Amino acid sequence: MGIRTGRQYLDKLNAMTPHVAIDGEVVSEKIAEHPAFRNVARSYAKLFDMQHDPQHQDALTYASPSTGDRVNASFLVPRSIEDLQRRRRAISTWAEASNGFLGRSGDYMNSALTALGTAGKWFSQADPKFGDNIRNYYEWARENDVLATHTLIPPQVNRSVSGSEQLGGQLSARIVEERGDGIVIQGARMLATIAPIADELLVFPSTVLRGTPEDAPYSYAFAIPNDAPGLRYLCRTSLYNGGSTHDEPLASRYEEMDAVAVFDHVFVPNERIFMLGHPQLCNSFYTETGAGALMTHQVVTRTVAKSEFFLGLASELAESIGIDGFQHIQEDIAELIIDVEIGKALVRASEADAGLNDAGVMLPKWTTLNAARNWYPKIAQRFPQIIRKFSASGLMALPGEADVNSEAREDIELYLQGKTLTGPERVRLFKLAFDASISGFSGRQSLYEYFFFGDPVRMAGALVNTYDREPVRARVRELLNRSD
Repeated sequence: MGIRTGRQYLDKLNAMTPHVAIDGEVVSEKIAEHPAFRNVARSYAKLFDMQHDPQHQDALTYASPSTGDRVNASFLVPRSIEDLQRRRRAISTWAEASNGFLGRSGDYMNSALTALGTAGKWFSQADPKFGDNIRNYYEWARENDVLATHTLIPPQVNRSVSGSEQLGGQLSARIVEERGDGIVIQGARMLATIAPIADELLVFPSTVLRGTPEDAPYSYAFAIPNDAPGLRYLCRTSLYNGGSTHDEPLASRYEEMDAVAVFDHVFVPNERIFMLGHPQLCNSFYTETGAGALMTHQVVTRTVAKSEFFLGLASELAESIGIDGFQHIQEDIAELIIDVEIGKALVRASEADAGLNDAGVMLPKWTTLNAARNWYPKIAQRFPQIIRKFSASGLMALPGEADVNSEAREDIELYLQGKTLTGPERVRLFKLAFDASISGFSGRQSLYEYFFFGDPVRMAGALVNTYDREPVRARVRELLNRSD
């Protein structure tokens, strides 16, 4: 089959029968037509269509090694630095199309599956069949252009104890039955972003398991269809308020739903199980297979596009009302320029210093990517602050599209014009600034990026504990011991 069109994606989505609870109703058919999901599903459909566009096809696709059909380039197993660069160009093409606001575009989980699919030797430590299963699943996802998401952590009930201890172990998703043909899962997991509009849900290890017998039921990795019997999604309220692309330019396009995944005796067949038991292997699932490196390479590439968007928006705002010559404004724009260039440099450095793992996969330098994923969540919090600073009261006195097209237009033309823009043009620009800095959508974006890889404090501790500081410490000791 190879690459899908947007229409094929939407038709498949509408043919599925998930159990999606949102705002007091249950949606179980034609999910792509529901107001909470319709627009973002069509934004994803445009990404699928880009694969068929002659302008983008060479960047976004490559020939499948098994069928020769065109498949998405995020499934390309990198064997060289050039392959990593090719993957980045594909990721950038999608990221720039959405300005980095689609945090769960298909290339994210595709990157994980690509690394995992090559890690048969690692999976064989638990059971050779797991290596076969993940390789077969990767190839199936590649050939069918599957959109997958994942769910990560136990419910946020009592963080002072492990997931296996919450309510006597009854809350977190766990194995409650092992059968000859598969396993049965009961409990819940957070946080399944875009789950209602995905084809597949990947349930992979997340929080660190202690390796005790009590952790065995929580040690697993598997995949299920989005509408597997017994799987329910509990969604938050949509942050898209139903406005036009003029009034909600970002939320109307990119509002990715987040959901709690509830497993009510969900059956997982053997061929879709990739790990069972082995808590210590689950703890190294991302690091030892290379999945973490390829996933982070995708994320850092995406966030460069998002940083560029905020630089462009801030620059447009500054010029539109004539503040671009003020030094304190230029200082903030310089900050955004620096952020863009640091992000680019970190991606390129991770590629330049890449190395082959035991499976012959060229992985970007992990320490560089680890620095990037610790850096970006913090600096990204400044982006909406800068937009609010530049826009100031302009975000407060902001009529809508209906006003622009009413008898109020004459007043808008006269009193809301900018230095370089007409009144209606300035209103449209500031609506974008509003959605990027002060709306509910923007608040969720800030929270999402801040906790994308987990608690920043724990991430910092992990960075310190895994970074080899001995060479630089040795240089300090050598200087102290010099006699000359």
